[in-house]
Amino acid sequence: MTDKKITSENLYLLLPGKVSKMAVMYASDFGLSITESLKRIYQSSTYRQLEDEETKLWHYGPVALYEMFLENN
Repeated sequence: MTDKKITSENLYLLLPGKVSKMAVMYASDFGLSITESLKRIYQSSTYRQLEDEETKLWHYGPVALYEMFLENN
């Protein structure tokens, strides 16, 4: 059995699913397009923290990340 650990080299595999769900919530809440929502999320300090494996924010679900995004950006 292979040991499957999240590392800085494979973290990118988890992020699109979380970000896409955040973008749908953001677009719905603020009347934005999905494209604009994605741009804002990817440019945010929350995303910069999320893509840093050491923060362990990847443990959080999309709703918790979305709330963090709204508070910090």
